[in-house]
Amino acid sequence: MKERTWLGILLSFAAPCRGKMAASVLFAICSVAGGFVPYLGVYQIIRLFLERRADWEGILFWCGVCLAGYAVKVAGYALSTTLAHVSAYTILEGLRLRAADQLMGAPLGEVESRPIGAMKSTIVDRIEDVEPPLAHMIPELSSNLLLPLVVVIAMFSIDWRMGLALLVTIPVALIPMAFGMRSYNKNYAAYMAANAHVNSVIVEYVEGIQVVKAFSQGQRSYEKFARAVSSFKDFTMDWFRCTWASMNLCLSILPTTLLGTLPAGVALYQAEVLDPAQVTLCLMMALGIVTPLMSATSFINSMKSMQFAVKDTRRLLDLPQLPQAEREVPLEDHTIRFQDVSFSYGGVQGAEVFHHLDLTIPQGKFTALVGPSGGGKSTIARLAARFWDVTGGSITLGGRDIRELPLKELSGQISFVTQDNFLFDCSLKENIRLGKPGASDEEVFAAARAAQCEEFIGRLERGWDTSAGEAGKQLSGGERQRIAIARAILKDAPIVILDEATAFTDPESEEQIQRSLKALSQGKTLLVIAHRLSTIQNADQIVVLEKGRIVDRGTQQELLSRCTLYQALWSAHVGARNWAVTSREKEEE
Repeated sequence: MKERTWLGILLSFAAPCRGKMAASVLFAICSVAGGFVPYLGVYQIIRLFLERRADWEGILFWCGVCLAGYAVKVAGYALSTTLAHVSAYTILEGLRLRAADQLMGAPLGEVESRPIGAMKSTIVDRIEDVEPPLAHMIPELSSNLLLPLVVVIAMFSIDWRMGLALLVTIPVALIPMAFGMRSYNKNYAAYMAANAHVNSVIVEYVEGIQVVKAFSQGQRSYEKFARAVSSFKDFTMDWFRCTWASMNLCLSILPTTLLGTLPAGVALYQAEVLDPAQVTLCLMMALGIVTPLMSATSFINSMKSMQFAVKDTRRLLDLPQLPQAEREVPLEDHTIRFQDVSFSYGGVQGAEVFHHLDLTIPQGKFTALVGPSGGGKSTIARLAARFWDVTGGSITLGGRDIRELPLKELSGQISFVTQDNFLFDCSLKENIRLGKPGASDEEVFAAARAAQCEEFIGRLERGWDTSAGEAGKQLSGGERQRIAIARAILKDAPIVILDEATAFTDPESEEQIQRSLKALSQGKTLLVIAHRLSTIQNADQIVVLEKGRIVDRGTQQELLSRCTLYQALWSAHVGARNWAVTSREKEEE
């Protein structure tokens, strides 16, 4: 199958606005036709004077014709441009929505492996870069090419020798352009790569400014940032040096159309082939062809910019997608089973996180996953939510392979709360309401109370209407977690997954969090990943993991009596908790 061009990709999103695009081109043609009318009007006025038939009635008539033609030109251009901008933003909307859909349907690993700065730059900036050239390409490029074509045809209709004289300078102008374009693609690609890199590094620098300030003495000490900025400057200057000379030479030659048409016009007048009015008309049209051609050449950079913008966007549009069913299927219950599961990130052979893993998370029970870091606890949670697909074996929910469930249906069955909880830059109330978009304020408040949020929200100046800030930065880590738990409570999904959800809660609020978790898990399938073992003492099943294998499973008492690894984990937890209590008591003294 032949790969689509960048222009083909853009036009594939043009279905909702094809009528507007066609109308834009039509109005552009009308604008060109209107712009040609003044030439004819001036020609007729000159002919009236030359033939000594000039009177106010005739002059005013042709002046009116010129004005009418100019009005058609302006109105046609305005309508064409308006429709072109509407069409361009419709295409951009389609690109952004498709990119968002691709991100939602892609395996989490595919998304996380890409620099966030590059993705932000693509969706926000690079796609936006498409709009100006695309919007102006429809009316302006069509008119800038159509008008010279009409002029050339008109010149040949007056006299073929004048037509040839007009065309003399165009090939001459194209020679330096072609010379300069030999390395154009290579240099432009390098320029765009440097641009993408510096954008990504800038985003990284801003987001990590706290670390930069803590460990550096200033901006220049952050070598990666300085190198990226310097590299971009070098590429930019190389790009300018590559194109400026040839483009300026081209633009200096192109306006010299009179060098061919003026001598030819004088010669044909002396030979009595053309009269003065025809010569004047030819010279006016020769000058009138310059501006459109110069404008048309300016679209070269714009076209390249669009090409690379679409190329960058295509990396998101071509993200591999998780296969999913289209129809919802009935579930027997909400038990999750891992059956002979193998998994490796990126599907790399020999780098498996799990090999032939079997695990059952019973419906309505509290299951906890514990173990040293890197044991695969979070991976199990994310596989259950189908952030990735397993490499081998299967994961079932209610007797159905989760790959047979539409992603939307699976998502509706699971509430997922992680230690790195993201909050949107809107009110706390609206952040909680994301769990159930149609929820009333009373339902939101009830969920917040269950998650022990009321106390700290009551201390805030604007209360429930307080903005969480970008990524929730206005709140502490523990406060963000409680908002996220409230969101999960409001969603009221039958399965709740908590991945280190209480990692940043202070000891004083631990008891409150325990009560909120108990309320959250009532009658639900609860899967909790925790380093703080005190939060999972009452679990119906504790699964101990080490290096991707299940070491043991059972209740707290059972594991303390027989599992050496769990005993070590519990001793470390108790020691850390005692140290924290002792340190706090000393501070209070």
